[in-house]
Amino acid sequence: MSPAPRFPDPAPPASPACEVVLALPDPAATEALARRMAPLLRAGDVLLLQGPIGAGKTHFARHLIQQLMARDGQVEDVPSPTFTLVQTYEAGGMEIWHADLYRLTGPAEVEELGLIEAFDSALCLIEWPDRLGPLVPGHGLRLEFGIAGEGRRLRLSGGASWPDRLAGLAGAGP
Repeated sequence: MSPAPRFPDPAPPASPACEVVLALPDPAATEALARRMAPLLRAGDVLLLQGPIGAGKTHFARHLIQQLMARDGQVEDVPSPTFTLVQTYEAGGMEIWHADLYRLTGPAEVEELGLIEAFDSALCLIEWPDRLGPLVPGHGLRLEFGIAGEGRRLRLSGGASWPDRLAGLAGAGP
């Protein structure tokens, strides 16, 4: 068995301007969060989806993308990009990139995918953002999914562009 690829350390994150911690007791709560977040997002936003396998990253991304598309009257299956690496969609007048970087061996492959340019022009949902190494965009919103008993725990943290947009999430119900 070959050793796991070693990725360069990501740029140290700046102290977050905002941090929200949420309990997601079941998949329905994760779907409700995706519905609440959809209207808060815009082109140029990068969501960095972190957490172990099975923590809910793809489930969240799938429902967020479906919610954005539903606002335009579009209904589409949203598969995991595990094998394709990137799936793109169009909704709300913006391009949406959903990337699963788990199988990448280093940041050079990220550049080949065109992700760096997409960070400025599209809404990007990035699973396994550690694979970005030093290319992690500083303006991204980190969503750290963790397993908590039968449910999930989610910690959101981001820079100066996020506090106003995320202010209502902490106390909002499904």
